[in-house]
Amino acid sequence: MKNSGQIENISNPFENALLIEDYDNWYEENRELYEAELKAIKELIPFKTPLEKETGLEIGVGTGRFASPLGIKFGLDSAFYPLKIAKKRNLNPIKAKAELLPIKSNTFDIVLYVTTICFLENPKKAILETKRILKKEGYVIIAFIDKDSPLGKKYEKKKQKSPFYSKANFLSETEIKTLLTDTGFNIANTKKILDGFTIISAKNQPN
Repeated sequence: MKNSGQIENISNPFENALLIEDYDNWYEENRELYEAELKAIKELIPFKTPLEKETGLEIGVGTGRFASPLGIKFGLDSAFYPLKIAKKRNLNPIKAKAELLPIKSNTFDIVLYVTTICFLENPKKAILETKRILKKEGYVIIAFIDKDSPLGKKYEKKKQKSPFYSKANFLSETEIKTLLTDTGFNIANTKKILDGFTIISAKNQPN
C-alpha cells in the first residue's frame, strides 16, 4: 500500500484520505471484477440505466464508482473523504448515516446499497429509513458479500488483515431477504456472481 508509513486515523479507514485513494484505485486495478459487479447490478435495476426519468440514491456511495455510471444522482455516506471524490463524479453528496436519513419521505424511485449493509450499526433501522424515503412502488437494490458463500468465507477469514473489512458484519442471503420482508418489501429478483457477490432487488409495499 502506498505511503503506508504516513497513514493516520486507521481506526476509521473511511475517513483516511490515503486509504480512500487506494480504495478508489482498486477499481482500475481490478477493472474486470468491477465491470462484472456493475453489470450484475444493472441487470437487477427495473429501470433503463443510466437512469433518466427516475430519481436514485446510493447509500454508502463511497467514491461513486457505482452510482455514477448507473445515472444515480445522489450519494450518501457517513465519511467525508469518499464524498469529495464522489462529487467529482457529478454526484450530489449527502453526509449522513443510513439509520437517520435527512431526506423527505416518498422521494426516490430507487435506493442502492453496494457492500454497505455489512458496515451498518443497525441494518433494520436503515432499511426502514430506506422504505420511508422510497416512493410507494420504489425499489431497493442491495449488493453484498454473502457470508455463507465461498467468497464470504474467504473475506471472513481474512477480514482482520483489511483496514476496511476488519469491522464488517457479513450477512447471508437468507438474513438479507428476511430483513427486507420483515420491513415491508417484496423480493423481486436475486443474482449471484463471483462465488458469492449477491444482488437482491425488492419492491416497496405501501403500509
